[in-house]
Amino acid sequence: MTDRETYKGPALFSYGFRPFFLSAAVFAMLAIPVWWLVLRGDMALASRLNPVDWHIHEMIFGYGAAVVAGFLFTAVPNWTGRLPTRGGPLVVLLSFWIAGRVAVAGLTGQGPFVVALIDQLFLLAVTVMIAREIVAGRNWRNLKVLVPVTMLWLANILFHAEAAMLGTAEHGRRLGIALLIFLVMLIGGRIVPSFTRNWLVQRGETRLPVGFSRFDALCLAAGAAGLIAWVVAPYTMICAVFGTTAAVLHLVRVARWRGAGTWRSPLLLMLHVAYLMVPLGFAAVALAALGLVAPASGAHVLGIGAVGGMTVAVMMRATMGHTGRPLEAGRVLSGAFVLMVAAAAARVAGPAPGVAGVDGIDLSAFLWTCAFALLVARIGPWLLRPKAGRKVPRAAARVAIHDQ
Repeated sequence: MTDRETYKGPALFSYGFRPFFLSAAVFAMLAIPVWWLVLRGDMALASRLNPVDWHIHEMIFGYGAAVVAGFLFTAVPNWTGRLPTRGGPLVVLLSFWIAGRVAVAGLTGQGPFVVALIDQLFLLAVTVMIAREIVAGRNWRNLKVLVPVTMLWLANILFHAEAAMLGTAEHGRRLGIALLIFLVMLIGGRIVPSFTRNWLVQRGETRLPVGFSRFDALCLAAGAAGLIAWVVAPYTMICAVFGTTAAVLHLVRVARWRGAGTWRSPLLLMLHVAYLMVPLGFAAVALAALGLVAPASGAHVLGIGAVGGMTVAVMMRATMGHTGRPLEAGRVLSGAFVLMVAAAAARVAGPAPGVAGVDGIDLSAFLWTCAFALLVARIGPWLLRPKAGRKVPRAAARVAIHDQ
């Protein structure tokens, strides 16, 4: 393989995580204030989607898809040993992503079919390019990651179709969140115990996370069943039963990873806290199915807490590792993660009036925006500049999925 450092173009397009992590973070920082203004009646959108669908669609297929792309285009070179995708192809991909955001917002006036056609290009291109790299590198064991990514592309198409035919995308909303949660269960279930084990071994600890086993496979199966039940029949006893089962199993799963022993490493602890939101989200889904909490509670614990928390933690760690920075969160990034968790808690509190008339939705939007403002301020310059001179051990920088 030729030297990876021969690339002479802009640093932003030298590696897949750079443009997509930066774009995702900036978009998340701006989109929620827009949504809050729309929700309060102070702004109107020209989108072909109704306001709630626009908000949820853009968090899943705008923000979420960008982070997934950034992760994959950074991980795949480690899996295959091939050169990373860089330069022109990344510019084209980013253009597809931006075109999707513009079209879905209704800024160009196209009809539903054309909007859907434009919007699906990004995930389609990501799927095809990742498949090409994995096949070219004969890295067959990671070919399975294409399944949830391909399903995410199809879910985006179904979201648009459901919204166009029915006026709203109730199933599409839950399906999009469910697929991102499955990726959290799949990828998080590999990187969280792996990073924890490495850190504890370096500290001379003997009590280490339990390695991947049949129990983890059971957790993935139970989680998938719980997510399917939530997507198809969210207000039934079946959803309550499957959601409760998944919550218990994933709570045991995260407990086996020795998260309590990582309190000296905030960057590592964040991953454990983010994954903890998965069983809490399943529990909220089960309670909502029984009518004990608001239906939106499960969606927001999973969406803000699990997806938001895990993506923020992964963006921090991957950016540090691949730009030559020490793997230390510091006060700014630690504060950003705390604000993200607080945003999830505030959103679950819902529209009940709080202090000075500020309700949980208002507070959640504010906390989310502040979290991403801190994230952009801290990692944005790292993503725009060339890699620092400090040599980072390959193992510390790698974000990989191993064989199931």
